Amino acid sequence: MTKSLNIAPASINDYRRLAEKRLPRQLFDYIDGGSYQEVTLNANVTAFDKIQLKQRILRDVSNIDTSIELFGNKLAMPVILSPVGLAGSYARRGEVQALKAAHNHNIPFCLSTVSICSIEELQQQSKGEFWFQLYVIRDRNYAIKLLEKAKQAGCKTLVLTVDLPVLGERYRDVRNGLSSNTRLWGSLKRGIDIARHPHWLWNVAIKGQPLVFGNLTEAVPNAHSLNDFKAWVDNQFDASMTWQDLTWIRENWQGNLVIKGIMDTDDAKQAVKLGADAIVVSNHGGRQLDGVPATLNVLPEITKAVNQQCKVFIDGGIRSGLDVVKALALGADACLLGRAWAYALAAEGEQGVSNILKIVNNEINIAMALTGVNKIINLDKNVLY
Repeated sequence: MTKSLNIAPASINDYRRLAEKRLPRQLFDYIDGGSYQEVTLNANVTAFDKIQLKQRILRDVSNIDTSIELFGNKLAMPVILSPVGLAGSYARRGEVQALKAAHNHNIPFCLSTVSICSIEELQQQSKGEFWFQLYVIRDRNYAIKLLEKAKQAGCKTLVLTVDLPVLGERYRDVRNGLSSNTRLWGSLKRGIDIARHPHWLWNVAIKGQPLVFGNLTEAVPNAHSLNDFKAWVDNQFDASMTWQDLTWIRENWQGNLVIKGIMDTDDAKQAVKLGADAIVVSNHGGRQLDGVPATLNVLPEITKAVNQQCKVFIDGGIRSGLDVVKALALGADACLLGRAWAYALAAEGEQGVSNILKIVNNEINIAMALTGVNKIINLDKNVLY
């Protein structure tokens, strides 16, 4: 029983409410917020509400199989834990806790470039392989060094995030001091915010040290705070990068390549030409360009455009197993959960992440049974109105 809510969390939204109570405001807003007026952030969620499932009766659904084959591995369900920056500041060594939950539920976990825990730390703690996410950064040599570390750690899948030539403006981060232009005022606001959350301060900020970007310590050797690392990262976004500039990725990565940040059919085709094994239909969770469509709304046309030449994943707005079923019915091969697992991690650590994976899997099972479908491969537009 969760005392702060007087309920046992039953859904991803319940874990969102718990995370809001337990995290300093600046960290909760970093997870929860989007860019500008958050139109796209909200559209990602409401798009799923507008899709209706078709209930069918008197079909043998006594043996539901939620598993899929992906990159030569059998997964328990078509769900991947998406790369989430700063996750180790939501719970003590948070990426390690999330990785353990993912492995226990036989689904992939993807480590962010800007994670608190390093590739090496996850390698030491892992029971199997994990994925690695890389931003397109100016320092090509350091990017290649990260790829080498990922290879040495046994990573076979790289997620290349391509939708940050510049950083979207996030009003919440400005208001709570995380992106304040007035350094002293921003620091004061953040300090007061943290002081109001003594449990987080002791359990994560103090006992969870070091709170630095573990993968970037060699790139920023004199950094003493996350702000120092953030300054380096912000300077690494390269607005001049083009598709032609990405050929070095394939030259330095022979494993599975996933291109994340696709919202247009022509870009999807370009990713296939680059040699992508999968693409992620993604608007960065509504955190970049506000006013673009919901990912679910562009998914069918992008799936049609790639014509099974690569796998198609989707993220943005997925808040339940029912959403996963809807996305697969519209052409996705798998779904990436981002905020969902971050909320659960902040609320209850590894156990919270494990719980939401149980919840999502159960919701997928029930949705399949009530739409008369036994296997994931049979989820198509026939289960929708």
